[in-house]
Amino acid sequence: MMKKSGSIIEAVAGAVIFVIGLVLCFHNYVQKGNTAYAVSLLVAIAGVIVLIAGICNIVSKGERKPVDTKVLAQAALCAALCYVGATFIKIDVPVGTEKTMFHFGNVFCVLAALLIGGAWGGLAGAVGMTISDLTTAYVTSAPKTFILKLCIGLIVGFVAHKLFHLSKDHSAKYVTVATIVSSVCGMAFNIVADPVVGYFYKSYLLGVPQDLAKALAKIGAITTSVNAVIAVIVATIIYLALRPVMKKTGMLREL
Repeated sequence: MMKKSGSIIEAVAGAVIFVIGLVLCFHNYVQKGNTAYAVSLLVAIAGVIVLIAGICNIVSKGERKPVDTKVLAQAALCAALCYVGATFIKIDVPVGTEKTMFHFGNVFCVLAALLIGGAWGGLAGAVGMTISDLTTAYVTSAPKTFILKLCIGLIVGFVAHKLFHLSKDHSAKYVTVATIVSSVCGMAFNIVADPVVGYFYKSYLLGVPQDLAKALAKIGAITTSVNAVIAVIVATIIYLALRPVMKKTGMLREL
């Protein structure tokens, strides 16, 4: 019991450090303090690492067995893919002084949840795309990104593995339907939540003028919808291609 409490404290401490790092990032980004921004970025990343360590311990206690190193490696790989998808495979769309984008980050977030479960997949997407925001012009969107991508992973993972039990043996048709439905559920949430949360986040927390925030929300709804369609199609294709190979080699996690 004491070990579990320690893990929770570790996770909370990581979250606090992460938030402090984000606040410092915002301040130094606005003030154009490049050196201070680099330091605050390291603080935020350190917070993410501590947070992940705490969550790993909590998850491992919940599963009553040590966390498989293969899962950690897969989660790290998925986080890296989410970072690459959001940082390099994208098209920026300027909206006044702000901007939104078409990107492939959600593809790998959904794929991660399908492959390694909602908690690990959501965490991989949240970490990968949050770091992408922190290292690009989208730094002010980092907290929103972390929460929404984590939720996407949790939703996709819940539908795929708790409702459809996707990692078990099923017919090819069943697996295909379960994969598509799970991906659609996660992306449907994002289509609604991203522009709505984005509007209130930018308008009331970042002080963006309401007219601009509304314009961003409307355009964001379009880009989010396109990103969702891309994520469902591409993640489904990749998962269906990887699943038999990973199952044959013992790399597919049973959930």
